[in-house]
Amino acid sequence: MSQSILAPGAVLVLWTLIMLFWVAATRFPAMAKAGINLKAAPPGGRGADLENVLPSSVNWKSHNYTHLLEQPTLFYAVIVFLHLSGGDVSYTRWIAWAYVVLRILHSLWQVTVNRVPVRFTLFSLSTLCLLALAVLAVIATLG
Repeated sequence: MSQSILAPGAVLVLWTLIMLFWVAATRFPAMAKAGINLKAAPPGGRGADLENVLPSSVNWKSHNYTHLLEQPTLFYAVIVFLHLSGGDVSYTRWIAWAYVVLRILHSLWQVTVNRVPVRFTLFSLSTLCLLALAVLAVIATLG
């Protein structure tokens, strides 16, 4: 395991980019199959416009990519606070890694099976990790 709390953040950034490529790899073929011509599309189109056009299993990848750009932004800030304030210690690194593992499991579940009770459990557990990190960051920054 890395000796820096920043390592889990770097892994989550990489995972987010992997999800972006997974979105593209599934969405563009699905759009072609649905007869959508991007060159003929009117200006201003959004991914949300495809919700009722593409299969749900294709849209799940896009939904997850969006989720990875929401709550994890707080995670990135918190690990920087911990790193800069001396709160980068073994137990905060373990919690940060737990957060990342749970978010990756959440992604894999959402883009494949997407049953809400399990997805919600994974999300809730990761949120508890983030809450713990945030409290520890407040303690570390207040000295």
